[in-house]
Amino acid sequence: MLMKADPSSQLTTTAPEEGTPVSVKIRERIQAARKRFHSNDNIADFIEPGELEALLDEVEGKMQGVLDSMVIDTTSDHNTANTARRVAKMYLNEVFRGRYVKAPPITEFPNAEHLNELMIVGPITVRSACSHHFCPVIGKLWIGVMPNEHTNVIGLSKYARLAEWIMGRPQIQEEAVVQLADLIMEKTQPDGLALVMEARHYCMAWRGVKDLDSKMINSVMRGAFLKDAALRREFLALIPQKD
Repeated sequence: MLMKADPSSQLTTTAPEEGTPVSVKIRERIQAARKRFHSNDNIADFIEPGELEALLDEVEGKMQGVLDSMVIDTTSDHNTANTARRVAKMYLNEVFRGRYVKAPPITEFPNAEHLNELMIVGPITVRSACSHHFCPVIGKLWIGVMPNEHTNVIGLSKYARLAEWIMGRPQIQEEAVVQLADLIMEKTQPDGLALVMEARHYCMAWRGVKDLDSKMINSVMRGAFLKDAALRREFLALIPQKD
């Protein structure tokens, strides 16, 4: 004779549903909007209040997994006990902060005196990390502005803040200066804009060929600087001799 199983004696095998990771939620919003989220893109518009703190916890957990896979004893080694948290905070709150927060507020003033002479800002120290190996990229930046009567005037320190926001993402230098040029053009609307960046890439100095002396220098010229060779020469001549 067949015996019916007692439902109360059966074990529940279905695991409780876990919450969706905050990174997945953010990624889904970006994809729904059909926007990019490359390493040097800003995604602040898709992060809701409180989610950056949750993302920090998630990155910490993933970083702990990396340390475990590298066979680093973070339990008894006092030097690495909190390394996963420190690295997560470094990436999200410091070196890659430019991905996760909105652009710094910039106070703009009308060009009341109708200034139309070349202005140069620099050298501005820039710090970034290459998107290939996450190794530091550290250097100097010079910005030349040719204003017109309609140009918005911003404080000198604001150029440094805009540069920090753009550079605070995994970057390659050639793309970083173009992004910064686009941003400054949008904010100030000058007749011309020139940028020169010189930086040392530690993906060459720390690894690979281990060349400690090589640097990359590149420039972006817009408007009057692109059309007027004399203005371009004046800007380049006024930049102090680079190291």
